[in-house]
Amino acid sequence: MVKEDFRIRSAVFTDQRQLARLIQYSPHVHRHLDWRGPLDWIGGAPFVIAEAGDEPVAAFACPPDPPGVAWLRLFADSDQVPLAEAWQILWEAARAQVAGSGVVVAAIVLQAWLQELLVESHFSNRQNIVMLERDRPPAGPVVLPAGVSLRAMLPYDLPAVAEVDAAAFELVWQNSLPALNRAFPQALLATVAETAEGVIGYQISTRNPFGSHLARLAVLPDSQRHGVGQALVVDLIDQLAQRGIARITVNTQSDNRTSLALYKRIGFQETGEQYPVYEYLVP
Repeated sequence: MVKEDFRIRSAVFTDQRQLARLIQYSPHVHRHLDWRGPLDWIGGAPFVIAEAGDEPVAAFACPPDPPGVAWLRLFADSDQVPLAEAWQILWEAARAQVAGSGVVVAAIVLQAWLQELLVESHFSNRQNIVMLERDRPPAGPVVLPAGVSLRAMLPYDLPAVAEVDAAAFELVWQNSLPALNRAFPQALLATVAETAEGVIGYQISTRNPFGSHLARLAVLPDSQRHGVGQALVVDLIDQLAQRGIARITVNTQSDNRTSLALYKRIGFQETGEQYPVYEYLVP
C-alpha cells in the first residue's frame, strides 16, 4: 500500500469499534500506561488515523494532558502500511496539530520497535522508569510527624490533591485534575496526609492479579523529608496486609534519588525492569 491508497484524518467517536479491532489485532501496538483507555482520547487532538477505504489501518494519539505535555497515548499499525511509513505519516500529521504550542511529546518505551521509531524521529532519551516490588510482612508502625494525620481520600479532596501533585512533580509527570478524577474511582486504596492547613500528601494504589500497585505518591515540597511519604507507604502496606495482600509494586524515575531511597528503606527492591522515557519538544 502506498500513501495514495489511504487518507489521513482525525478520529471521531463513530470510529470506536473499528479502532478497537485495530488495537486488538495489530502486530504493532503501543498503549500508554494511563488511567484512561486509548479510545477514551477520541475527541481530543491530536488523534489521527490512516484510513484505507472505510477501514483504519493505523492510528496515532497524543492529546496534551496536562497542558504542555502530550504523552503518546496510542500508536497502532496493522502492517497494511509499513511500520516506519505509518509512524512517519501519522507523527507528522499529529505534530502539525500542536505546532507552535511548545508542547513536549513524551513516550514510555515498552517495545524495542517503538524505541527505533522515536530515535529516527529525533526524540531524545530523558530518563528511565525503574520498577520495584515488595513481598514481605508489614513494615512496622506508622510514624507521623507532629500535626499530621492520615485518612481515606474523599472525592472533595481531589482539587487539593491536584495542587499537591502539581507542586511535587515537574510538568511532564504531573497528574491533572481530570486525570485524578478518573484515577480515584479505580483506586483500591487512596489516602491523604493532612494538617490543620489542609492536604499535604497523598497516595493512590490499585489492585492487580498479583497484588497491588502503588500508582501515585506525592508530598508537598515543604513537607518532604519529614516522614510524610514514608508514613503514607507504611500505612498502605498495613492496610493491604489486612486484606491479605503482601506483594506491592511501584515505579519511579531512575534519577529520582529521593523516591528510590524511600522505597528501598521500606523494603522495596528493584526488579531489574527499566523502561526508557523519550521526549520531543515541538517548536
